[in-house]
Amino acid sequence: MGHVVKVALLGLGEVGETFAEHFLEKIQEERASVEIVAVANRDLESPVALGFIHSKVPAFKDAMGVVTLGAKVDIIFDLTGDPEVRRKLRIALQESHNRHTVIAPEVVAHLLWNFFGEGELPRRRRTGY
Repeated sequence: MGHVVKVALLGLGEVGETFAEHFLEKIQEERASVEIVAVANRDLESPVALGFIHSKVPAFKDAMGVVTLGAKVDIIFDLTGDPEVRRKLRIALQESHNRHTVIAPEVVAHLLWNFFGEGELPRRRRTGY
């Protein structure tokens, strides 16, 4: 296995849950060098959040908790659809001098979804932009 891309998923609602389940499935099927290293969701009792917790993936109720992991995260998938979360993430990464981690907005999840061949990813009215 080459360089492992370490990913955090924020927002495990309708879009995030669907994306997380299929993303994890693709990682496992393809034996991809990708690891989900953290998740964040307001409801840590949701089935998908509990699945990650059971698998020993750090789970945060507050999305900003992911920032504390620093360069242990390569990509943060912001699937919250909340522009304020994205703004706070950018500020927190900058204040922590983290120039490594990038934030991938929901549109990037939709881009990847097109390659999954799984039909339509749920859409929400608000996209965080």
